[in-house]
Amino acid sequence: MAAFDFADPRVRHHRSLPPRDGTPGTWPEWLPAPVLEAWQRHGIETPWQHQTRIAEAAHAGWHTVAATGTASGKTLGYLLPVLAATYGGPEATGPLGSGTLRDHVVQPTRPHTALYLAPTKALAHDQLHTCENLGLPDWRVAAIDGDSEPAERDWARKHAAYVLTNPDLLHHSILPNHQRWAGFLRTLRYIVIDECHRYRGMFGAHVAMVIRRLRRLCAGYGAEPVVLCSSATVLAPDEVVGRLIGAESDEIVAITEDAAPRAARDIVLWQPTGHHDDETADLLADRVNAGRQAIAFVASRTMAEVVAVRARRECAHTVESYRGGYLARDRRIIEAGLKSGEIRGVATTNALELGVDIAGMDAVLISGYPGTRAALWQQAGRAGRSGRRALVVLVARNDPLDAYLLDHPEVLLDEPVEAAVLFPDNRYVLGPHLAAAAHEMPLGDEDAIWFGPTMVEVADELVTQGVLRRRPQGWFWTLPQRPHDAVDIRSVGGRAVEVIEADTGRVLGHVDPAMAHRSVHPGAVHLHQGETWVVDELDPQNATALVHREDVRFYTQPVSTARIDVITTERTRAAGRGEVHLGEVDLIGQVTGYLRRDERTGKVWDQTPLELPSTTLRTRAVWWTVPAPLLREAGLTRKMLAGAAHAAEHTAIGLLPLFAPCDRWDVGGVSTALHPDTGELTIFVHDGHPGGSGFAEWGWQRAEQWWRATHHRLVHCPCTDGCPGCVVSPKCGSGNQPLDKAAAAALMGVLLEVAGTTGGHGGERSSRPA
Repeated sequence: MAAFDFADPRVRHHRSLPPRDGTPGTWPEWLPAPVLEAWQRHGIETPWQHQTRIAEAAHAGWHTVAATGTASGKTLGYLLPVLAATYGGPEATGPLGSGTLRDHVVQPTRPHTALYLAPTKALAHDQLHTCENLGLPDWRVAAIDGDSEPAERDWARKHAAYVLTNPDLLHHSILPNHQRWAGFLRTLRYIVIDECHRYRGMFGAHVAMVIRRLRRLCAGYGAEPVVLCSSATVLAPDEVVGRLIGAESDEIVAITEDAAPRAARDIVLWQPTGHHDDETADLLADRVNAGRQAIAFVASRTMAEVVAVRARRECAHTVESYRGGYLARDRRIIEAGLKSGEIRGVATTNALELGVDIAGMDAVLISGYPGTRAALWQQAGRAGRSGRRALVVLVARNDPLDAYLLDHPEVLLDEPVEAAVLFPDNRYVLGPHLAAAAHEMPLGDEDAIWFGPTMVEVADELVTQGVLRRRPQGWFWTLPQRPHDAVDIRSVGGRAVEVIEADTGRVLGHVDPAMAHRSVHPGAVHLHQGETWVVDELDPQNATALVHREDVRFYTQPVSTARIDVITTERTRAAGRGEVHLGEVDLIGQVTGYLRRDERTGKVWDQTPLELPSTTLRTRAVWWTVPAPLLREAGLTRKMLAGAAHAAEHTAIGLLPLFAPCDRWDVGGVSTALHPDTGELTIFVHDGHPGGSGFAEWGWQRAEQWWRATHHRLVHCPCTDGCPGCVVSPKCGSGNQPLDKAAAAALMGVLLEVAGTTGGHGGERSSRPA
């Protein structure tokens, strides 16, 4: 059995993490005997201490968040109070709380109920499998989603004590039909929100509104459910969950001390000499050939298949791929093979990052930094669960963020994980959900407790728009259609664009309307379940994109123009020798064509023009202004300025995920040598969604650290004129022209009062989108 070669020159950093002993807890006294016996039949003699603390806090009536490591047993922690309430024991018939917004307490007609919410359908069905394996014949559990038959939903509504679903079905089906679910809601004791760190950005803002609407309706029926959240380790989990569920942090108990045992782990940062996915495949084969069981996390469904095929060619053992889009039966076969050890290697997307119960891996390989430290440690947590020393290898991409982490491993390994960014105050999100809430039950002034201090102002705006009607008792929905149907909680900006197979009319998927011109324009390559489809026609008015199946060896990249207008400046402060600002902006953009690039090398094949209308995105941005005297001090001529600003913008966007839990695709940028609203050289980085998603504000708060990291990457990248590891962006709308790496380093150096380099060149243009 070959040991891993830590002396390989591609190993940039190696750190050994010692093993950790577990700290046992005790079974709660209130746990029904049949439930205790069921867990013990599964080999769990006693819970770990943090599992006991989770269960006791929730049972005592506290909203609770368990923010411990992957595979630490959070499921058992939250299932103990849920089982006590929904299966048997004194909790099953005990009284509900009476502290509700409305005096409409209805006596329960069946034992307490509980609702489980997962970000994916697959995870809800995995939880169903866990519940069924306990072997409690009288525990009525049901998993329902958009694919469920009407009879399945009816049974769940009438009979199930524990319903497993997702926020989408809650929004589209349960809440608008809450009268039919009254028996379930009036007895609701617990709401379980699994993998709650996944609810960030715009999706998180939508889900936060859905949870508030659920809690509001429960209060109307006389129930005050306790919310239990499970999360990866995140910073300030009580504050994150408070924003998600609409509660103050002092109402929430955060369990963050992980008492489960952990095997020793070796953490390796690996700098490949070739493509990161290729070397991940080689490492996967190497570990499998060494007799180890290994998992490789890759960024896309397509590459999960490619990495598995390549690794399979290099070893004699079974290596599979695993990703979203597989049938449940196929997923179960792979999961069973991993548990039994028959499958020795697997290449997967983050589908196996979520709480799917698989046995411990001897090695975890991560192809490219996954965007946040929380995601990295979530994936790394798959290693070492069997008690044997394990290996975690991060294979770096050739981009600014991964390159910076190779130079600064302490940022990755010693810094705390990020807090999830939620921006539930986004008016583009709040407005549609207020309409939905009014449809469910008329809104009153007192509902600001759920929807925040801007509720009244936004509700009155909806009255002006003819969406709601104001009466002395509050705001009412009076239109014939359901407002819920106009809200896609996984997108923003209107009705999602349906991607339709032209020959059959089959709907393949949906695209956020704000991204349609960039992702499903005519000629675009659209990936669906590992297959390539080419767009024939985009019809924004009817929200459809017609596609045909075609195997191609290229991908497409939109070419666009953009300008940015400052609408309001909310905050300004000094940053270095310039100023940093936060406010609301309009981004006016137009897709003018697209590039075809080789799928392996990224080389441009050709460019095709398009005639599409311009679009306007009102969002939030952070921007830097640099006074003209500093530009002269840096030795930058007028001809250099556009390339300097553009290159600095690209590098900064690539590094923002170090300081905000996003990736570079969540934000965009525009730079200009002389902006008409500021009168100075200005670099904008904006949220990519209407109304903002909170990432720009994080950048504003951490501007100095962010720009110091930007300057460091510009100065220390070993390339001469710029590369994907520093200034070249994979999503630049102007084809990465002009870029001047040396001038960008000089610009950042003088701004931060750090010695920089000067020189280089760049063609002057007024504005450049990233």
